[in-house]
Amino acid sequence: MSTAPPALDFFWAELTGKCQLACTHCYADSGPDGTHGTMTAAEWATAITQARALGARMVQFIGGEPTLHPDLPTLIAHALGDGLQVEVYTNLVHVTPALWDVFAQPKVMLATSYYTDDPDQHQQITHRRTHHHTQTNIGRATALGIPIRAGIIDIHDGQHVEQAKQQLARLGVTNISVDRIRLLGRPARQPCDASQLCGRCGDGITAILPDGTVTPCPLSRWLSAGNIREAGLTSLVGAARQLSHEQILPAVTATGAWPCEPNCNPGCAPGMQKPDNCNPKGSCNPNKPPDPQCTPTFTCAPTKKK
Repeated sequence: MSTAPPALDFFWAELTGKCQLACTHCYADSGPDGTHGTMTAAEWATAITQARALGARMVQFIGGEPTLHPDLPTLIAHALGDGLQVEVYTNLVHVTPALWDVFAQPKVMLATSYYTDDPDQHQQITHRRTHHHTQTNIGRATALGIPIRAGIIDIHDGQHVEQAKQQLARLGVTNISVDRIRLLGRPARQPCDASQLCGRCGDGITAILPDGTVTPCPLSRWLSAGNIREAGLTSLVGAARQLSHEQILPAVTATGAWPCEPNCNPGCAPGMQKPDNCNPKGSCNPNKPPDPQCTPTFTCAPTKKK
């Protein structure tokens, strides 16, 4: 009997680029003017089934804000029917009663980003005064017994990170982590910077973007392995892994983009245990941005595999 790992263990389904917020640090550059992309519900369902056939055990629905996508309940039901665990990464700004019923199902979990206990700081980061909504809905989730974890993103000096951790704990959240801002998307210093990634992108994981593009992870969205609307996921997962080895690993080695400080040994395991370990939150990533005096030796460029 083969003991080889599955071709795919975990994947992100980025349903939409639409979001109520316009966060300063958004790696996807999503916001109120975003769209749901070109993937249809049927195409998403096919992608989910193909991922399960490759061995995937878990899907994380992301955005933008996935609760704004009209087909989210249907796609969660499809994923559960295929035997997948589901996590929805949501800002928890607005959750309808019908969605609470969906989230309360077995094998469904929630995740959210959090920043501070201060509503004014929250507004400075998200450009919306929605702190109370998110806080209230976190409490609602824990009261309903829905598994939820929170990733605090440390964005600027003076941010109430420790106070945020304490507030989340009072709300009943037990899975709390802290990570720095990733300089990708809206806060990027250059169009693509693979040194901001963890190095395990594409290793049993992959992301599908709203237009069907398959990429090693949502943060490496400039690296396209192809489009699931044109090719099966089997070949695209392999191409995404190859892109990671060729474009990302060189950027995160000690002799690449991080020669000025210790680099994590890429041994984190995104998937069932830490499903977004390569998103802003990952404990395996370097703990702080590179020294500004240190010039990366790796230059990334948009790449597409046919």
